[in-house]
Amino acid sequence: MTRKLLPAFALSALLAQPAGALDLGSMTDSERADFGRAVRNYLMDNPEVLMEAINELEKKQNAQIAQNDQQLIATNEDELTNDPESWVGGNPDGDVTIVEFMDYRCGYCKKAYPEINALLKSDGHIRFIVKEFPILGDASVKAARFAIATKQVAGDEAYEKVHNALMTLRGDISDDSLSALAKKLDLDGDAIQKAAASPEVEKVIEANYALGQRMGLSGTPSFVIGDEMLRGYAPEEAMKKIVADQRG
Repeated sequence: MTRKLLPAFALSALLAQPAGALDLGSMTDSERADFGRAVRNYLMDNPEVLMEAINELEKKQNAQIAQNDQQLIATNEDELTNDPESWVGGNPDGDVTIVEFMDYRCGYCKKAYPEINALLKSDGHIRFIVKEFPILGDASVKAARFAIATKQVAGDEAYEKVHNALMTLRGDISDDSLSALAKKLDLDGDAIQKAAASPEVEKVIEANYALGQRMGLSGTPSFVIGDEMLRGYAPEEAMKKIVADQRG
């Protein structure tokens, strides 16, 4: 005896049941075809049901991503926030820490630069850490090496000056341009260039690459804000909201 197809008004309740509650395998080919048409007709007549399902799936996926990110941050917290090779700006005793993985040739890093500075200036309670993550070619690596070497040779204040200059630099990055930059900032360019080629600087970059890989980073800028990941550029107001959420 042929089963009667459920009326369309009951279809949404049926679809909400566990997969095992609907045995498609026991249906005949004709019944499955009728059922498929009923599902399609129902969704065409009630597209909001499909949008609700998509929104619910996105919510669950985003929640899972956030949970995974929190676990990654907790696992790598020491290297993210307590690495002596990384420069610390903002308020070293701030209640929220922002870690930026950046590349001096990254256009969106340069776009984020004034936004971050404005955030640090307006807040005053943010600890800011820079991780050189040069992924855009040899010039990016050259700039990162120079910045790291500056910190090792001349200290944090000199690093900050070089970092700021490189973030606002619009020309090509070369040995000559970096030497000119050092001269402009009254730094020992020869000593910095020599240190830039050292194993100590290479070790820092390799450690940042390894950390970024563990964190699942594929581009710059990428931020760790408290226990939340932000992959990509965000304007100051969006970052302010994340910082506020971190404070509860």
